[in-house]
Amino acid sequence: MIDVNQLRRGVTFLHDGALLKVTEYSHTKPGRGKATIRVRVRDLRTGTNKEVTFGSGDRVEDVRLDKSTFQYLYDDGSFHVFMDQSTYEQKQVAHSVLESDAKYLRDNMELELLSYEGEVIDYELPKTMEFDVVEAENALAGDTATGATKEIVTETGLRVKTPLFVQAGDRIRVNTETGEYLTRV
Repeated sequence: MIDVNQLRRGVTFLHDGALLKVTEYSHTKPGRGKATIRVRVRDLRTGTNKEVTFGSGDRVEDVRLDKSTFQYLYDDGSFHVFMDQSTYEQKQVAHSVLESDAKYLRDNMELELLSYEGEVIDYELPKTMEFDVVEAENALAGDTATGATKEIVTETGLRVKTPLFVQAGDRIRVNTETGEYLTRV
């Protein structure tokens, strides 16, 4: 059991039978009375987001997740298939686990998968990744004093806003947490 004051972004815990991961944390102390801790959480089994409020001093059950490095193989239509590099065991991960981050997956890339009691429930993407640009609009001449951008498409189907000078065939680096363009490589 851990105190709710120890909840921070990325912490996973059990509450009312649900496996929850903290996405946002706020602590409020009114003039009188107990402090309240409000956390925005994602249910790792269903993928739903909700807000939970705790009183200061409340406790929740801490969860330790097993972390393993897997290699991404392919998408079979209903699952993403990963392979353990050491045992060659294959794991199927439901599309609901990766959701919109599936656009970051490339063949043979390594990814940290987090499991609880043998069930893969979460993942850790690298902070930045490089992608080849396959589709880019032509830049239009005009006012560029405001940092004009255009939308490009990468080889995985990821859509990113980039500066006008990025062209098809370029390689770019993207921040996976925000989905923003960082630099041309």
